[in-house]
Amino acid sequence: MEIEPTGRELTRWTIHGERLVDDTRRLRLSIASVELPDGVTFEQYVLRIPKAAMMIVLDDHDRVLLMWRHRWIIDRWVWELPGGYVDPNEDPAVTAAREVEEETGWRPLNVEPLVTMQPMVGSADAENLLYLARGAERIGEPTDINEAERVSWVPLDSIREYIESGEIVGAASQVGLLHVLAFGR
Repeated sequence: MEIEPTGRELTRWTIHGERLVDDTRRLRLSIASVELPDGVTFEQYVLRIPKAAMMIVLDDHDRVLLMWRHRWIIDRWVWELPGGYVDPNEDPAVTAAREVEEETGWRPLNVEPLVTMQPMVGSADAENLLYLARGAERIGEPTDINEAERVSWVPLDSIREYIESGEIVGAASQVGLLHVLAFGR
């Protein structure tokens, strides 16, 4: 008895190999040889980026802790969630909490996983793990002065306006904040 292939087998792309272009601490760049189901082949740049963990910190007044920072790649000032790369063998929730403390001077409380995403699924393996903290305690000034111009508690009901005006452009920040707005706090 022959089993008919499902749509999954009919549309799966085949990777025939990857040529390394550059390998650094924060990025592995390669060119993959790819074959489509219809036999067409091409080369595709592939970015392999370490996991990153970010955190949405909410207070009792329906505000979220955000950082105002300059992103030189796009040469714009934007609001973002605190977060950073996950160190080898570090629990991503610990990374997210540590980054909040270093970048904002606030210690998150009651941390729970929120959502995982891939911001550039067509060309990059860049897993972003988002966490939610309900509450935070002030522990002092940010220890990393290079991260943000300022740190603010922003009302959740203004987040859509910030996104529409282009003040929140980062994929992880948008996904995390919209997730909280859509599915509850």
